Amino acid sequence: MFVVMKKQNNLRSMAAQAVEQVMEQGQSLSNILPQLQQKVSDKDRALLQELCFGVLRVLPQLDWLINKLMSRPMTGKQRTVHYLIMVGFYQLLHTRIPAHAALAETVEGAVAIKRPQLKGLINGVLRQFQRQQEELLTEFASSDNRYLFPAWLLKRVQKAYPQQWQQIIEASNQRPPMWLRVNRQHHTRDGWLALLEEQGLHGFTHAGYPDAVRLAAAAPVTALPGFAEGWVTVQDASAQGCVNFLAPQNGEHILDLCAAPGGKTTHILEVAPEASVLAVDVDEKRLSRVYDNLKRLGMKAQVKQGDGRFPSQWCTDEAFDRILVDAPCSATGVIRRHPDIKWLRRDRDIPELVQLQSEILDAIWPHLKSGGTLVYATCSILPEENSQQVAAFLRRTPDAQLSLTGTPEQPGLQKLPGAEEGDGFFYAKIIKQ
Repeated sequence: MFVVMKKQNNLRSMAAQAVEQVMEQGQSLSNILPQLQQKVSDKDRALLQELCFGVLRVLPQLDWLINKLMSRPMTGKQRTVHYLIMVGFYQLLHTRIPAHAALAETVEGAVAIKRPQLKGLINGVLRQFQRQQEELLTEFASSDNRYLFPAWLLKRVQKAYPQQWQQIIEASNQRPPMWLRVNRQHHTRDGWLALLEEQGLHGFTHAGYPDAVRLAAAAPVTALPGFAEGWVTVQDASAQGCVNFLAPQNGEHILDLCAAPGGKTTHILEVAPEASVLAVDVDEKRLSRVYDNLKRLGMKAQVKQGDGRFPSQWCTDEAFDRILVDAPCSATGVIRRHPDIKWLRRDRDIPELVQLQSEILDAIWPHLKSGGTLVYATCSILPEENSQQVAAFLRRTPDAQLSLTGTPEQPGLQKLPGAEEGDGFFYAKIIKQ
């Protein structure tokens, strides 16, 4: 439970408690943050998000600084103060908040978390950092923590991409670009871009994905022409690639498996509005987002809760023309969008995810019609979940033929996160003989 007092909605203390819940209790920031944002004014929501995301993005740097400046770690009931000091460091290092305001608000955060006796300690540590900032940052630049990644994941990325790992790490530690998907049922992409320009906002197209627009600078959805009417959806360019490769057609029976929150379900219906779409996800809570997305866009699809490993429980002997398997994965391609992934994921999770993906592929394949298309996609950059997973599936499935780029030994297309590109994503298009 959050212990913020009603009259003390101190953003710094709220951010500290959110980060603590991620790091100490393994909670997802995407679950915690919306609840917290309801407690603050509209103008403060963006700053609260920036503080939470930012601290988690550069957490090893902030942790290293605390260890340098404090003789012993804060433990037990004082642990929130550890994260409050991190929030203070983050503001001084990575935001334009004036230093005096950052210090004052962070120190005052001790009152909001009922630790007023520690105000002097927090103030002292932050001011000591200000005095030693230059030498500390020089020392940090040559430390083992400078890549801002957990050691196990850094090793995996270095092994998989010996030539590109530094660019991948750097891109993953940046703020993500804001990508949109123009609903072709309402406007052409260029037509909607013209409306955007009229609002004084600027966007860029994507060479490979016909509905994708990247905003020059992130903007609230309320500023986007026709957002409430369903003219446009916030969705990363790489995620849009899934439906590009699926190539849905009107009149087809299509399964979107692992569908929540519904971005790809609605994209299928924008491309093929007369298709019959079944959206399935194992998480009943997240399915509410699928309904929300369908409602905003004025679309209809059948939505069911179900486990991809046991399709007979939710579709009996149904067969589909096309199946999109947006498989559960490590999400290592979307770390810049969800920096808490770096700290929530564990090395031991990878073999478990590989096994789960394998079981889903084997279970759903019999439900694809002969001549039908299956697109296997993940937002991972790890070969075990991607090219190696699909290569193993092709070896054990005689009637499966690779259609998209690659070879049976190195199948599929791997996208890596880029500053002006989409997130890290993998796709393999497989045809049933």
